[in-house]
Amino acid sequence: MANYDALGSQTRNSPYGSGDPYYNESSGYITPARPAKKAVSKWVKFGIPVAVVIIAGAVLGGVLGSRSSKNASASSSAAASAAATSAISVKNDIGRFATATDSQYLVPIYPMTTNTAAFTTPTFVSTTNTNLGWPQDPFQPSNPSPTQVRPDRPRLIAPTYMWDALPNLIKNDPYLSGWNATIFGNATQYLALPPVAYFLDNGNGILDPAREIKQRVKAFSYAYRLSNDTKWLDRTYVELQNAAGNLTGGWGPDNSTKWNPTHFLDTAELTAAYAIAYDWLYNEWTPTQRSSIMTTMITYGLNNGVIAYSNNDPAAYGWWKTNTEGNWNCVCNNGLTMGALAILGDDTTGIAAQLLGLTVPNALQNCAFAPSSDGTWSETANYWYFGTTGHAEMASSLLTATGSTYDLLSVNPEFQLTGQYHMYVSGPGSLFNYGDCGPNKYSTTANAMLFYGQQYDMPQYQLFQRDQFDAAEPWSMFWYNPAVTGAFWDGLALDHFFDNSTDQWGSMRSSWTDENALYVAVKAGTLQGHQTHNDLDCGDFVVDALGVRWFGELGSGDYNSIGYFSNDLQDSQRWLYYRKMTEGQNTILVNQQNQNVAAAPTVRHDTSATVQGSSTVMNVPGDSSAYFVADLSSAYFNVTSFSRGVHLINGRKQVLIQDEINASAPIMWRAHTNATITVSSDGFTATLTIGSATTIVQLLNPPSGAAFITMSPVRFATDPTPPQPDQPNDGVSVLVISLPAGSYTLEVLISPQWPGMSSSSYTTPASVPLSQWSLTSPS
Repeated sequence: MANYDALGSQTRNSPYGSGDPYYNESSGYITPARPAKKAVSKWVKFGIPVAVVIIAGAVLGGVLGSRSSKNASASSSAAASAAATSAISVKNDIGRFATATDSQYLVPIYPMTTNTAAFTTPTFVSTTNTNLGWPQDPFQPSNPSPTQVRPDRPRLIAPTYMWDALPNLIKNDPYLSGWNATIFGNATQYLALPPVAYFLDNGNGILDPAREIKQRVKAFSYAYRLSNDTKWLDRTYVELQNAAGNLTGGWGPDNSTKWNPTHFLDTAELTAAYAIAYDWLYNEWTPTQRSSIMTTMITYGLNNGVIAYSNNDPAAYGWWKTNTEGNWNCVCNNGLTMGALAILGDDTTGIAAQLLGLTVPNALQNCAFAPSSDGTWSETANYWYFGTTGHAEMASSLLTATGSTYDLLSVNPEFQLTGQYHMYVSGPGSLFNYGDCGPNKYSTTANAMLFYGQQYDMPQYQLFQRDQFDAAEPWSMFWYNPAVTGAFWDGLALDHFFDNSTDQWGSMRSSWTDENALYVAVKAGTLQGHQTHNDLDCGDFVVDALGVRWFGELGSGDYNSIGYFSNDLQDSQRWLYYRKMTEGQNTILVNQQNQNVAAAPTVRHDTSATVQGSSTVMNVPGDSSAYFVADLSSAYFNVTSFSRGVHLINGRKQVLIQDEINASAPIMWRAHTNATITVSSDGFTATLTIGSATTIVQLLNPPSGAAFITMSPVRFATDPTPPQPDQPNDGVSVLVISLPAGSYTLEVLISPQWPGMSSSSYTTPASVPLSQWSLTSPS
């Protein structure tokens, strides 16, 4: 089981899959040391994968960065301007809304208050006051072209007019002020480290070093532009020289494959890093340095991009360019696009213009369609981070460099919904992190939410992301609109259901702002079409309550394992690994066999449509409820019928999971937990404890022979042997109900033991067939 360890507490270059499959995850640069907190669930160790030394703008203790706008000038003759100034002043008087960051789950902690002066409807306030908002970009071409760039530098993401405005905005906005301090703090930590070492991981190539270099280049370049301290400029060049193999000891092969184009993500991220350094520090480089950076970028990056796009691609550098709607297409096209835009005009080879004629139309056909029609990312909740970072960087770079995104934001009308997906897949105990979690994030964050918020006029996206631990990094300083006001939760529904047949999942909760809230997510969806990052997990669910995750996900397997990414057919070796096979999920297992990859579930659901108001204190009405029912019959062999329902009852204080199954082979109800489990003598009640928190799980109306037992999270002795051993799942137990073939209704009631709630306030729902479920029944 993975650990969130302090910076530098583990070996820096451990490959993905050897030992800890989640790398050396860290909470990042966060000072001062926070006081000891209550014990919390270990499910966070399966939660959001965060990068080593990830830039974290966590809030500690009291509200940080409070600012007053009393001295901001506004025209007293313009009512709109005065209203804008007033609204933003209220926001800045409060400061950063989150008062702390949970040290384990890394989620923001909001004050429980009914003072809602600034917690109002999400809005972008219109203002021309340069203390409060960005000026308009003076570069407004009438007929944009990808090969016609703005005349000034930088071109990429942060043009000069934004750098000129930034210092004043930092003074007047608590978020920009706090992020700026964190970026400089992280840059200082990176400065004390040696240049990023070369490490080739068979599963992920040199992706870790590539993204770490990009992370550092962004921080160093930002720090130089705001401080003019040449130590940042000098260190940027050292990092670039290192990745070019020009320092003692070299860096990778001494040929055109130095940046590992067979795993083109590596090439793309390094190309992006070089593009940022070349462009952001353009006027500071000597002609010799500039030429060296460009030559390196062309030799190891862009030239390989041309090969990837050519018909002569024997090593399949460009497999991702054909029918690959996901993070690979977004990241690879973005790196090549940023590199080409950076050198356009200086490049005498013509390669920059050539690639822009390839990457932009290809991304429009592939990357832009990574989200399903309901906004769900086609791979997994964690791969959303990689894909949206690439997509947002590419769109932003095209927009600032050439004046248009060329429909990258609009060719898929549903792309704008992917921010909503990210919000609902995020629970108080981390993501609904089904499937693979991916490698370290490093330079990858959720800050595409800031870019999408502005571009799609969805201020709630910016308001949601700005309090997250990964918000503080250079992109945020330019994608965030300081004229945003309100609270993301004001008017936001507690539930949302995602109905695209590829995904089919539901998100239900009791509050958006209480870290102890109840959160339940459950999925159906197809088991193919996820770029081999999914599990065989129809019916899978997670449950958060009381500040911990009670039932959660095991996450990624070992990416280096033989056959792990072979395919998603029924006989794939991927499905031999415990964390990917059906028995490793929180669902029903039939005949100890994997689910049918040809599954085509159907779902129905309903919600009371309860929304949170402006207060962070969410008083849930007693009749507030939601449910999700999935017919999963097609997901199983040896099954005549099977449906699973999940219902929030008793004012969202309890959860009922009901299964109706008719099977011709033995069945097993399974759910993975970090809790200590105590089963009653009759086997009908399981008491789960994590630290001081308790949840009671009851088997209602148990069929003959049904009872709770516990098992270890390991494969059965009769399972086919995988090509390589499974990773251990230390600290995890499986709560199980095992029955012979037959027709059964299993009703499992989950009751978190809420502080101050008497036993008489809990309900035992009546037994109601799934076909008759409604918002009021069972209750």
